[in-house]
Amino acid sequence: MPERQNNFAEPRVLWLGGATLAVLILVFVSIVTGAAKMSLGQVLTGQADLDQLMVLTVSRLPRTLALLLAGSAMAVAGLVMQLMVQNRYVEPATTGVTESAGLGVLVAVLFFPTLAMWARMLVAVCFALAGTALLMGLVSSLRYRDPIVVPLLGIVLSGIIGAASTFLAWQFEMQGMLNLWLTGDFSGIIKGRYELLWVVAAMCVLAYLFADTFTVVGLGKNFSESLGVSHRAITALGLAIVATVAGVSTVVTGTLPFLGLIVPNLTSLILGDYMRRSLPLVALGGAFFVLVSDIIGRTLIAPAEIPVGVVMGVIGAAIFIGFLLKTVKR
Repeated sequence: MPERQNNFAEPRVLWLGGATLAVLILVFVSIVTGAAKMSLGQVLTGQADLDQLMVLTVSRLPRTLALLLAGSAMAVAGLVMQLMVQNRYVEPATTGVTESAGLGVLVAVLFFPTLAMWARMLVAVCFALAGTALLMGLVSSLRYRDPIVVPLLGIVLSGIIGAASTFLAWQFEMQGMLNLWLTGDFSGIIKGRYELLWVVAAMCVLAYLFADTFTVVGLGKNFSESLGVSHRAITALGLAIVATVAGVSTVVTGTLPFLGLIVPNLTSLILGDYMRRSLPLVALGGAFFVLVSDIIGRTLIAPAEIPVGVVMGVIGAAIFIGFLLKTVKR
């Protein structure tokens, strides 16, 4: 038995080690990439001037930390949501949750313009919770939860909420600002404007603490309740984690499309569906995907930037279509 456990754990350790190394390399690349001149070697040897130190501490490090936190958390949120809805093809950005958070930010700015960022975050989280509850209500009303029907339902819901946001923004001539919120972009991240993302880090820790319970709930209501697990309470907790991550991330960075869909599915192919085993790799995979997309966006048309959400949308859409086609063929 011990030999079987060691053989089982070895691939996981190798994947975690490789993913950690890859993320660390990308962190280094992210820190040294940008329009402003900065030599990391001079910084480390104490030869950097004040301008280089300011670039590092005020812009590059906060941006890289934001990429790590938002990427990891949105990937974990996607994993949690897939277990709660019992469908591999859902995630916050394709089910109306992120759009609901964006609508919340818009409402906060329009009707409560003096609110601090943390208060806007609370409004966004509340709207995301409402969007999540609406999605779950619609899903529970379905007689047959086909793997394709549920994500299509989420996409339709996203379109409706997005249309409502667009109409409201048009009424108040804020279309440009709405587009900025709904497009994932880290170019404006500086010291003092990313710290709310530590909330989503706490949500990742909470998800890991309840990982075993989430795995049981993901196997169905009857099975989980037969083991003494409150299906309703744990589902509510999981969806609250998803809504909090979506709300905070939308306020700080905007939408990161397909992240919570692609990474959990790829990780499942590697390590299986046991959440406690796969969650660390999901978090690392999310950070990897966002870092790569951001670096691509910063280098393709340098010194200008392509928003990271645009890069992720192109890559993610292609992979998402591949997942759907694979399911249809089955």
